[in-house]
Amino acid sequence: MRLYTLSKRHFVLVFVVFFVCFGLTVFIGIAGPNVIETSVARTDLNNSLKLKPFNLSSPPLSTYNQQLWLTCIVELDQHEGSLKKNVTMTVKVLGVVKDGSTPYVNNQVHNRTRLLSCAQKCSEIIVAHLGYLNYTQYNVFVSFEDLNKLTYTIQNITFTWKTYNPTFSQVEIWFRFVFVVLTFMVTCLFAHSLRKFSMRDWGIEQKWMSILLPLLLLYNDPFFPLSFLVNSWFPGMLDDLFQSLFLCALLLFWLCVYHGIRVQGERKCLTFYLPKFFIVGLLWLASVTLGIWQTVNEVHDPTYQYRVDTGNFQGMKIFFLVVAAAYILYLLFLIVRACSELRNMPYVDLRLKFLTALTFVVLVISIVILYLRFGAQVLQDNFVAELSTHYQNSAEFLSFYGLLNFYLYTLAFVYSPSKNALYESQLKDNPAFSMLNDSDDDVIYGSDYEEMPLQNGQAIRAKYKEESDSD
Repeated sequence: MRLYTLSKRHFVLVFVVFFVCFGLTVFIGIAGPNVIETSVARTDLNNSLKLKPFNLSSPPLSTYNQQLWLTCIVELDQHEGSLKKNVTMTVKVLGVVKDGSTPYVNNQVHNRTRLLSCAQKCSEIIVAHLGYLNYTQYNVFVSFEDLNKLTYTIQNITFTWKTYNPTFSQVEIWFRFVFVVLTFMVTCLFAHSLRKFSMRDWGIEQKWMSILLPLLLLYNDPFFPLSFLVNSWFPGMLDDLFQSLFLCALLLFWLCVYHGIRVQGERKCLTFYLPKFFIVGLLWLASVTLGIWQTVNEVHDPTYQYRVDTGNFQGMKIFFLVVAAAYILYLLFLIVRACSELRNMPYVDLRLKFLTALTFVVLVISIVILYLRFGAQVLQDNFVAELSTHYQNSAEFLSFYGLLNFYLYTLAFVYSPSKNALYESQLKDNPAFSMLNDSDDDVIYGSDYEEMPLQNGQAIRAKYKEESDSD
């Protein structure tokens, strides 16, 4: 691997290039458009209008708007203390077609109960969410049945339409396309560098990179433009499936590498891979189940929210947190044990230090991005449709994609074979050089690693010459 031939200056340069590429992506995102476009419809109320339904017309829409949310905020008179009350809401969604007619969306009227929670001001209520747009405009009729039972006077109800900004959608298409092309190039170059080596000679990191890079290609979703060409929920769900598959594969990669560095020889499926697949598989199953559950139900009911409408949501949340905690504890155990057992082996120690340092940087940046995106509410009951409305600018979107892409590109560069790897591979067929036929896990890596490849090559050639002369 190129990792063994890099000097300290090269390692510093690798991290500098990683930060420069990531920072450039963030700066481009900061200069980019806002992700969410809003349109406010403010309604002044009095006692005679309180119980009448509201007839709301959305702004003109295109496929670049991607999704549509309708939210409302109830404004009460100033009061001290808090208020929590269940409010029954009736919603009827109609799509406006070219001839001006308004057919029902899903051909039914939806009755839902929402929690009205007020402290100094009331929290936002999501009235409806459309995951894909079949019409260029929508009319929504909303009525509340229990507002007249409140002990406080209602001043206003503010309705807000939220859609993706069409300009951001174009930026997203272009950047996804750029990352797809870059990932394809990196994948081909990495595969080309390993083509002359048998798979049994690959290190565990190289084997995993050959899996992660194609999954990164799916994570960037080359099929994303289909969501603008096909009025269907399928492209969006396919994107969610690809993202969850890549992220869980990355979690599995960390477990296997930190454990595999310590385990020499054959790694049995039953004892080595099965426990890791079981833990990560549960995380993947929970995330995919929630995503598909939300998508399928929203197709039949735009007012559906599994956080509010499903009694099993709390159980699913507890299950996910328990499995995530088990994963974190298992990973920390493998890291601590690997560092304690292998810290006196410079060759293996270099692999541990590099992967741990780069992964730690990526995790810290991810935590910072999540905190800036969600604030202190990151651990609260956010649900799938609500998460997308919290993007404030393109930087928050591009930072996630740029971070993971550049992380994998850096690993692919460092784990690719070095320039002199071809010569050493050719010598492995000679019995005189059987010492070179060991796996890279069995090699002891010295501190003067810049000079070792040249010195070892010279010593091997001298030994081979002596044996040839004696024969």
